[in-house]
Amino acid sequence: MNVEALTPAFEALICDCDGVLIDSEAVASQMLVDELEGRWPHLDVEPLLQPLLGHRIERVLAAMAVHAGAILSERDIEAIRRRVEDAAVLAPAVPGIADALDRIALPKACASNSHTEYVESALLRTGLAQFFDNRLWCADRVPHPKPAPDVYLGASAELGVAPERCLVVEDSVTGVTAAVTAGMPVLGYIGGAHSSAAQVRVLREAGALHVFEDMRELPAMIAQLSAARVLRATQN
Repeated sequence: MNVEALTPAFEALICDCDGVLIDSEAVASQMLVDELEGRWPHLDVEPLLQPLLGHRIERVLAAMAVHAGAILSERDIEAIRRRVEDAAVLAPAVPGIADALDRIALPKACASNSHTEYVESALLRTGLAQFFDNRLWCADRVPHPKPAPDVYLGASAELGVAPERCLVVEDSVTGVTAAVTAGMPVLGYIGGAHSSAAQVRVLREAGALHVFEDMRELPAMIAQLSAARVLRATQN
């Protein structure tokens, strides 16, 4: 294993799942558009859906129902969630993520707004589960999903690492907000199939330290950030 040399500035890496580990956001978004346009053909779903990406699907569906002036039953919500997850779980791993994780010599956890069963299946299918040792903090494990900090604070506690020593990789404003609220430094990733140029600005505005688009850059980026943090500490 080719392990990137890292200083001890960061003691753990916490990754979002969809859009960071699994290139699933575009698949999930399209399935949601198809499902909702089928129910509400009068509604222009896609532009209303985009600002909600990264939120727990139940919250997304509740907001979309308000836009439609309609009501979704719990049975409807569960059925849509299952169909979206069944499509998204087949998405490939983000290009370069397996090699990047292999090169980063830090304990790792996954913090997701998806359900645990789905995240477990996606990571197992793509071979990424080996990097997380079942350290998964998902929306169904905490009282408040992202943008609340609960999943990140849960992951930090399980790792036994102070929040400020945990580095996060996120692809949505919702996720960046959650990590920043938890007191964690965040990198924004925009290399997924769902990404757009506008994300660079909004992720930075939400608090991302840097925004990048190639997972092959992640090990060196962490090493550089760690070295800079150590240098600042020695100068203070």
